[in-house]
Amino acid sequence: MKLVLYSGGQTTSNRLIHHALFQLVNPKRNQSMTYIPFCQDRSDLFFKRAIKRYQGVGFKKFHCLPVDGPFTRQDLNKALGSDVIYLAGGNTFYFLKHLRKSGLIPQLKQFVERGGVLAGLSAGAIILTPHIGTAGPPLPEPDDNDVKLKNLRALGLVRFEFYPHYTSTPNTNRAILQYSRNTKYPIFACPDGSGITINENRMTFIGKVVMFSGGKKVW
Repeated sequence: MKLVLYSGGQTTSNRLIHHALFQLVNPKRNQSMTYIPFCQDRSDLFFKRAIKRYQGVGFKKFHCLPVDGPFTRQDLNKALGSDVIYLAGGNTFYFLKHLRKSGLIPQLKQFVERGGVLAGLSAGAIILTPHIGTAGPPLPEPDDNDVKLKNLRALGLVRFEFYPHYTSTPNTNRAILQYSRNTKYPIFACPDGSGITINENRMTFIGKVVMFSGGKKVW
């Protein structure tokens, strides 16, 4: 299993994570990436930015697959044939609803099982975890659940929760500590510019990562 979880920000410090992502790709492959935006709106702009960003670390081929609109079997096959599938940031509830509605959830799991690299930024990273609880209240600055999503189960590829855009303030820490008392999973909180890579059984932290578990700030 090869996964990359970005907090966000697209700061220069993310370049370390970009390089780590590229290193997970088999050098004999095509070094291709499929970018999945959380929605179609303005996706062309964000896709162009992603191309520029990832060309800089070595990726050569790019494909975009919005999931809140129709796409063809050819589009899907091209995505699943990529070396990397990248789930972008945005509204986590909306994104998960349409990933599920499109039928892509089981396809993404199979993609990882076949050796594909699955990356996510912010909302996309949360979707790699067991559920998207960290995207909503009581945690600070929650996403709006305008789509009234009730089933919050996500891909479940890891046994931890992920909190992006972390800032160590009293209010934020208090909210995460309270949340951590009601979940069986540890929570990894990452400031922008930091993240986590997983290569088979090896987990690597890039930048600062803070762990909360059982009502305690572990480190």
